[in-house]
Amino acid sequence: MRNNVGLLLSKRAHLSPTLEGVVEVERGRRFTFAALNARANRSAHALAALGVGKGDRVALLLMNGVEYVESFFAIAKLGAIVVPLNWRLVADELAFILQDSGAAVLVFDPELREVVAELHRRGAATAVRAWVQTGDPADALPFATGYDAIQERASDTEPAIGASDDDALYIMYTSGTTGLPKGVVHTHRSVLFSNFTIAMTADVRYRDRYVIVLPLFHVGALTPLTGNVHRGMTTILMRAFDPRRMFETIERERATTLLAVPAMLNFMLQVPDSERYDCASLRWIMSGAAPVPVTLIEAYAKRGIEVHQVYGLTESCGPACLISPEDALAKAGSTGKAFFHTDVRVVDEGGHDVAPGGVGEVLVRGAHVMQGYWNRPDATAETIRDGWLHTGDLATIDAEGFVYIADRKKDMIISGGENIYPAEIENVILSCPRVRDVAVIGQVSPKWGESPLAIVVKGDAALAEADVLAHCQGKLARFKQPKAVRFVDEIPRNPAGKILKRILRERFPEPAAE
Repeated sequence: MRNNVGLLLSKRAHLSPTLEGVVEVERGRRFTFAALNARANRSAHALAALGVGKGDRVALLLMNGVEYVESFFAIAKLGAIVVPLNWRLVADELAFILQDSGAAVLVFDPELREVVAELHRRGAATAVRAWVQTGDPADALPFATGYDAIQERASDTEPAIGASDDDALYIMYTSGTTGLPKGVVHTHRSVLFSNFTIAMTADVRYRDRYVIVLPLFHVGALTPLTGNVHRGMTTILMRAFDPRRMFETIERERATTLLAVPAMLNFMLQVPDSERYDCASLRWIMSGAAPVPVTLIEAYAKRGIEVHQVYGLTESCGPACLISPEDALAKAGSTGKAFFHTDVRVVDEGGHDVAPGGVGEVLVRGAHVMQGYWNRPDATAETIRDGWLHTGDLATIDAEGFVYIADRKKDMIISGGENIYPAEIENVILSCPRVRDVAVIGQVSPKWGESPLAIVVKGDAALAEADVLAHCQGKLARFKQPKAVRFVDEIPRNPAGKILKRILRERFPEPAAE
């Protein structure tokens, strides 16, 4: 068997034809692995008829659904390259990615027809030559080909396999929280090794039922999808996150595991009468994308649900570190140790391993690390040095090798010569039951250089600035305590759940009050 990710679905359909491969929560559709593979084969032949071949880029502007799944595996079989698109982006941002990647085909959902129409009007702003729309053909844009129509006319036989191993599989653009996004290139080999290292480290089992709620244009959803097919697990796809629907889905589908970012888990805790839902099937929840507050882990432990903190990046195809079930509470706050087929170091600015308790940058090495950034050899050389991926994340490591993520380098606050990590302050403020969400940024301070500002979403309308500041006293050193609090209705986050601190800095540019 060739090392082609598309063939994972072919092999799984052969081994487990009647096992449910995908369940769509909102639309109620269910597909066995045999049916899913047949649909993927038809999609592959349909795309080939549009001229798609090895190395061609096919962009997917799709919400979570079977069309995304089958298109991904179809493109992989052909040896073409998937370009997952964030459907929350505006036309300018999407046009840049389409042009940068050179995508020749765009497959899109009818809900996104307005932005697609704008992209089409721009003409030369993109390289797209074929536009394919899913859903009711009666609602298709005049320049678009109907997805269902071309798929139904195609054969469901296995197509010729066009790529393997170190050939590119997808280009996933970073969220672009600073500057223009860069395209992270993963290969068939890097995705396979991502599956291997997860399967050898995490408690994933044949016939597990895994809820995917993050959008499939994010590595935190796409990597579990390929791993679920590889391992023989059912993917339960949610089109969008809703905290009550999550509980309903866990109960109805007898879900065994899922991945959710900390903000999602926090919102779930706030669902009234959530204890009435039967979550006995759920063995554990994997949570990452941001440091997981210890209070969140403990709150779920009281409900008998293990939360395992994971640390990873788009550039590592997801995995870097994971906390084991045995250590999830004893080492609460740690993201654990490196995955099985992964090496992790924490180094100082000279590249030397830090002593236990010291803060340094996290480096990651493994066969699942990206091939590089698309058409950006300069950025690739800067990020991957001597085989190590330089993450830009800061962490400590203890004597037993447990890693504790501190923060992003660029988010660190330097106040009076002291390094302050916003995540530490955020964890303390989130432990206040009257706080719903929080972000901490640095403000320019004539006296200290920078001072922490807490930006808070109220869980109690009566919460005042003095209450938040008082909550921090005795829990943080004085130099770490926020000097002021601002209240907002919502903390801006990207689809991975990471706080968009650039936006907050633009919104609160004033100097610190001394």
